[in-house]
Amino acid sequence: MKVFNTLTRKKEEFKPLVAGKVSMYVCGPTVYNYIHIGNARSVIAFDTIRRYFEYRGYDVKYVSNFTDVDDKMINEARKEHTTVAELAERYIKAFIEDTEALNIQPAALHPRATHEIKEIIGFVQDLIDKGYAYEVDGDVYYRARKFPNYGQLSDQNIAELEEGASEHINEEEQNKKEDPIDFALWKAQKEDDEIAWNSPWGKGRPGWHIECSVMSTTYLGDTIDIHGGGQDLEFPHHENEIAQSEAKTGKKFVNYWMHNGFVTVGKKQEKMSKSLHNFVTVHDILKQIDPQVLRFYMSSVQYRRPINYSKDGLKQAETVLKRYQNTLRNLEARLQDETDSLEDSILRDNLTQAKAEFIEAMDDDFNVQNALSVMYDFTSTLNTHLQEDKVDKPALKRAKKILIDWLEIFGVNFNENQAEDDTDIEKMISERDAARKNKDWAESDRLRDRLQARGIVIEDTPQGTRWHRA
Repeated sequence: MKVFNTLTRKKEEFKPLVAGKVSMYVCGPTVYNYIHIGNARSVIAFDTIRRYFEYRGYDVKYVSNFTDVDDKMINEARKEHTTVAELAERYIKAFIEDTEALNIQPAALHPRATHEIKEIIGFVQDLIDKGYAYEVDGDVYYRARKFPNYGQLSDQNIAELEEGASEHINEEEQNKKEDPIDFALWKAQKEDDEIAWNSPWGKGRPGWHIECSVMSTTYLGDTIDIHGGGQDLEFPHHENEIAQSEAKTGKKFVNYWMHNGFVTVGKKQEKMSKSLHNFVTVHDILKQIDPQVLRFYMSSVQYRRPINYSKDGLKQAETVLKRYQNTLRNLEARLQDETDSLEDSILRDNLTQAKAEFIEAMDDDFNVQNALSVMYDFTSTLNTHLQEDKVDKPALKRAKKILIDWLEIFGVNFNENQAEDDTDIEKMISERDAARKNKDWAESDRLRDRLQARGIVIEDTPQGTRWHRA
């Protein structure tokens, strides 16, 4: 497998720390609002990557955090006249509901910053003891220039970082810092209503960057295989994670850095974000469209590329999904019919070739677009075979498993619940079949209309009548 490593800016052969296992940390949301489609891109992209690793036989330990304390949390809690803890609980619950609807596999662990305060304080104190951090009036800052490779991940030099930092910090903070590029590890409490914990430097709370370093090393070890997140996290968040983690442990923090592309909107393809007020929340969009359609749409572009969110894109994804669903229905129907089976060597060879091509595409840095092209051709081959008078049933059983496994990688599952009135529906279909056999077309049409009114789609095939719910 080849994985694009942001740190080296090239594809590298994936070699896990432990054979057959993958340790994977993905930065989770700051829980002060519902997640929008842009946030969901990262969740979906790395869930798809995780699923493919598992498809290839790896045991994946996947950790994704909740940032449940920071400036945004404090400001939003004040605005809503609630506490940071209550705000966090509400939106963690909403995140879980939204991601379950999108068929996101739960992380092995969802650690929360406020549950790791003791470990965070110990981590910060260790950096102070090693000379990488210093305290000023209850704030603790990291000496970024002391870390020799600072800026490597985001491909920036110290001069660029210093210029950028000078433009974004206020005079009070500037006077506290030894260097403009230094960043906060611990923030002193400024107002009495601010959430805070006791520490050796006074009451305060952790900075944003330190949280993920602590949670990653605590639950996955000092060095991990993969660290993921959106491209906007390369700097400063992930850059700072590397600096503080490697300064503390003296070990390489992450072997493969992976970053997903943005979701854009409109003709100008602006990045979707809360700050630009051009976002659509998952909570709202799922009231309008099938969650599987959104999931498939967001999975259908290679993770490093941007997605331009549009209704046309969603419609196209829905059409493709229906094609796969109909193929599986027709395949199952042919497996259940009473025609004799035959051996089709061409179909069997096509199955073997398609599976190899799918793996080749996904092994190339999870190139889902090429993999989906293989899937599309695969279903065309199947659909042609399904029209034959006799079919290769053992090959179709294998094809069914292959297609279901592939769809699972993209988070798609077509399991249909059985309704209580199936017996009644089957009876009406039998009556319609009898009417057709007797050339009683008026009765046949009447029964078909009744079935359609109940949301039943009828398909008349050479092998008999098939039906499914719309």
